[in-house]
Amino acid sequence: MINNLIKKAYQWAQKKSLWVIHFNSGSCNGCDIEILDLLTPRYDVERLGIVVEASPRHADVLLVTGPVTRQAKDGLWQIYSQMPSPKWVVAVGSCSSTGGIFANSDTVLGGVDKILPVDVYIPGCPCRPEAVINGLLKLQERISINGDDRPENFAKRD
Repeated sequence: MINNLIKKAYQWAQKKSLWVIHFNSGSCNGCDIEILDLLTPRYDVERLGIVVEASPRHADVLLVTGPVTRQAKDGLWQIYSQMPSPKWVVAVGSCSSTGGIFANSDTVLGGVDKILPVDVYIPGCPCRPEAVINGLLKLQERISINGDDRPENFAKRD
């Protein structure tokens, strides 16, 4: 009973304070501008407990924009591995979800899910700030219900 109460309090704290780090894996910067829009007074995501963090060691959520390129693959994996558990990944935009219009390129591996386990996909090219907020709120709901329900041993995909 006490363990269940502690687990619920821990999930509530995680849900109410998402610390986000942003990684651009080779996008056109359309989604990046929309993510920066979230920090303006018009959207003000900090009122929802979402804070943009510069260090992966302090972040809970990895926001990825752009298709995963061969050059960015190792850097993306390194940032993900530096984040403390539990951690979540959000693919922002069409390019990070599927590779977008760059999917058949020689230097593009595809979407983020080719490298990392993705928890939330946010569609759009570029996706609107409201869509990003909605995706992060869906992630908050998932955390409050399930916590970290991803398998622990997610091996790096080649």
